[in-house]
Amino acid sequence: MGISSSPFPDDSFTSSFSPTSKKRPRTDTWFDDSDNDPSLQEFLTNLLASDNPPEENPAQNVPSPPHLSISAAGNYIESNRAMHEADTYFVHSGNSSNTKRARSHPPDDSSAAASGGVHRRLWVKNRPNAWWEQVNSPDFPDEEFKRAFRMSRATFDTICHELESAVTKKDTMLRLAIPVPQRVAACIWRLSTGEALREVAKRFGLGISTCHKLVLEVCTAIKTVLMPKLLQWPDENKLTEIKNKFESFSGIPNICGSMNQKTSYSITLQGVVDPTGVFTDICIGWPGSMTDQQVLEKSALFQKSDLSGGSWIVGNKGYCLSDWVLVPYSHQNLTWTQHAFNERIEDVQRVARDSFMRLKARWRCLQKRTEMKLEDLPVVIGACCVLNNVCEMRNEGLGDELRFELFDDDVAAVDSGGVASSGTVNGRDRIAHMLLHHSFAGTNFSH
Repeated sequence: MGISSSPFPDDSFTSSFSPTSKKRPRTDTWFDDSDNDPSLQEFLTNLLASDNPPEENPAQNVPSPPHLSISAAGNYIESNRAMHEADTYFVHSGNSSNTKRARSHPPDDSSAAASGGVHRRLWVKNRPNAWWEQVNSPDFPDEEFKRAFRMSRATFDTICHELESAVTKKDTMLRLAIPVPQRVAACIWRLSTGEALREVAKRFGLGISTCHKLVLEVCTAIKTVLMPKLLQWPDENKLTEIKNKFESFSGIPNICGSMNQKTSYSITLQGVVDPTGVFTDICIGWPGSMTDQQVLEKSALFQKSDLSGGSWIVGNKGYCLSDWVLVPYSHQNLTWTQHAFNERIEDVQRVARDSFMRLKARWRCLQKRTEMKLEDLPVVIGACCVLNNVCEMRNEGLGDELRFELFDDDVAAVDSGGVASSGTVNGRDRIAHMLLHHSFAGTNFSH
């Protein structure tokens, strides 16, 4: 179907319309006279010539726009696309000697080099980070810094130095890389406050996706760089020191760790700590519905062969008594000796509970719901444990405003119900009687 040059198929409508007889005709005589006037004819010829100068070769300067054709209503989309291409056809190219401009914004010269000669307009949003600039200032009070990041500036600088090679990024032609202290600070702030990712990004002048990626990168660097140094099972010399410290206040010999288990985000964290509350072994990631004993049997700690030979790890009643796990008596009608033994076990268990309390108090992301994927949680929780070890080793005290009452899982713990061998039962009984005869059996037990 073609398109007519007139909106009407014939001249029936236009021929029936004529001006009223009262209107003076505007035709004939002036043009007839002009045909006979040579001076006027020459003037009109020159005027037309000035309006239409001779064209230079258009093919050398401006390429012709795409051909537009409309053949049917069904080609409406194609015609619009062609019209759009014709309207935005002229583009500034660094390889062309001609200067042409698109209908949109003019190109940015700073981006031309990065795009190989083709000018493209790139938009980078400037984000204010006045809060971080103030905190990072040397004049910022150290007490406020510690309240914000759960550690002193000296400890923070040490962490930045250790992670520098792992988290440093290179500058690009478009922007400068985020400095290492800002990266580490954003991650630690996120872990210590549990603040929403949007608010953390705004506080540090970052995009939300950039902030999310940055937090995971720093947590991964903590796991890769710091965990092998700061969260490892102790060697023989260190084990001897740990055993002596536990025995000094409990009276139970050969204790190499106090074990506890908590649930965060419906996944479990099982940890073993030394007498100072420093984690020496962690197991993260099993479902929160699993019992303490089931998690232990899935952990790498269960496979350690160096725990045999009389060394003990003290656990709660959710664990089974074994030749290397020492748990309290859980049956009713305890004897005076058994009750005294349970109190000494409680002293050792308190070390692990207090350590978990400080862990959750410092890193409040463990108290809240998370925006992270389930597969990212083990590395984040592991980073919290490593950072907690840093604070414990450097004696970073916990402010009173951060302390809270940690829910004690032992209250709701279900007895493992496991049947221990006669040898392990007798071994526990010997320890209980030894405490009775070595003045460690002081107890509040009363009949």
